Amino acid sequence: METTTQIISKQELLNHWIGHRALTRKVIDKFPESDFFEFSIGGMRPFAKLVTELLAIGAPGLKAIVERSASTFNEDAATFTTKADYIAAWDAATDAITRDWDGVKEEQFEEMFNLFGQYNFPVLQNILYFIDNEIHHRAQGYVYLRALGIEPPFFWDRY
Repeated sequence: METTTQIISKQELLNHWIGHRALTRKVIDKFPESDFFEFSIGGMRPFAKLVTELLAIGAPGLKAIVERSASTFNEDAATFTTKADYIAAWDAATDAITRDWDGVKEEQFEEMFNLFGQYNFPVLQNILYFIDNEIHHRAQGYVYLRALGIEPPFFWDRY
């Protein structure tokens, strides 16, 4: 007889994701206004462009999963012109994630879902992608901040 041990609960996964979002928000906040939009290294996109991508993935992706809708990925929908606009959008997206989370049932985690019509993976893998992609881009933000002589937030400060 095989037994299964749950490692992390659905609520703990949400808390983990929201913790990462809190840290990314701190990174956004650390950037000087002009550098947020203009600074880059080695041909990478400025941090504002990376955040635009994150805003186009997390909350819209979770909403698509909850509604079982075939929405398309639209990174160009955001037209923010200030860092304050981005922070407000970030906070609104975090609220949407928290609100929509209950719409994902645990039994759906292993169901296939073709996210944005491009990423046909189990729901759980799509959610983990949202988190992993955010961590990846946040790390780029850390590199930018250090290159600008700005101390980034502690990587473990996710609260």
